[in-house]
Amino acid sequence: MKKFIYLILVLAISFSCKQNQSTKKDLNPIDKEPTAAQKIANAHGFEHWQHVSEIAFTFAEKRSWIWQPKTNEVTLITAKDTVSFNRKAMDSIAMNVDKAFINDKFWLLIPFQLVWDTSAQISEPVKAESPVHKTLMQKITLTYPNEGGYTPGDAYDIYFDDNYVIKEWVFRKGNQAEPSLANTFEKYQDFNGLKLAEDHKKGDDDWNLKLENIRVVLE
Repeated sequence: MKKFIYLILVLAISFSCKQNQSTKKDLNPIDKEPTAAQKIANAHGFEHWQHVSEIAFTFAEKRSWIWQPKTNEVTLITAKDTVSFNRKAMDSIAMNVDKAFINDKFWLLIPFQLVWDTSAQISEPVKAESPVHKTLMQKITLTYPNEGGYTPGDAYDIYFDDNYVIKEWVFRKGNQAEPSLANTFEKYQDFNGLKLAEDHKKGDDDWNLKLENIRVVLE
């Protein structure tokens, strides 16, 4: 009887130890290899984003934005008007302005959108010729769901170099096969640790979508 009780205690202790080890493993998982999207975000300074209290920029010489990401306060400044709103509580007017904000912010912060937009699907990287400079690069495709958001179903082919810096992209409206727009990402500057592109060119013509007056404020 004593031997039986002793055996039960040994088994119980053994099971308890295994449970504790399992819990420790769960709490301290082995670091996984970062995805291509995470590597791209990191290459553009994503580790500094947690300290950003305010970011400002001008999109295509038309719209100037001030965004406080921790509170989600947004201000739009144009030649005609100034509009401020909080993205946590939007009326119909704010939603119309927010559509422009989401579009413009996407151009500026696409390296980070790759990890923020968890509803989107991201393909595995492949080697492909870039559309503008015809250079062999790595490519991933970002595809949004057919429902939800301001532009459902859209797709973006992201071309990046061996350092995981974005060099070009292709926008395909509604995930159609033909490109809706293809352009470069150029003139990278460091803004308090964030590496962001100011120029976006099509190639042969003079078209250049500029992101100017970029300002990043840290806590």
